[in-house]
Amino acid sequence: MLTSVDTDLMRVLADPLRLRIVTLLAQETLCTTHLVEETGAKQTNLSNHLRVLREAGIVETEPCGRFTYYRLRADVIASLAGQFADLAESARTAAGNKRSCP
Repeated sequence: MLTSVDTDLMRVLADPLRLRIVTLLAQETLCTTHLVEETGAKQTNLSNHLRVLREAGIVETEPCGRFTYYRLRADVIASLAGQFADLAESARTAAGNKRSCP
């Protein structure tokens, strides 16, 4: 069963722009400037979304001069994917179970 922490991660990833950021970071480590170019979002809006992702532990930062690079924490995504896989397996196993009505 998914825990409240997992629910929080799902909420964070449910935002379309944050999901786009995560998708981009799955391909390469990028700085804010790259993410602004790729998403078309305003820098302040993007920074707010990156803060949410960082606080949720989904991305980590790497300072590089005056720029900050963002990297996806694959272990967090893999853990969430594993929990969904467990949930799917539970659903497969329980497919024949049906509670009778009173």
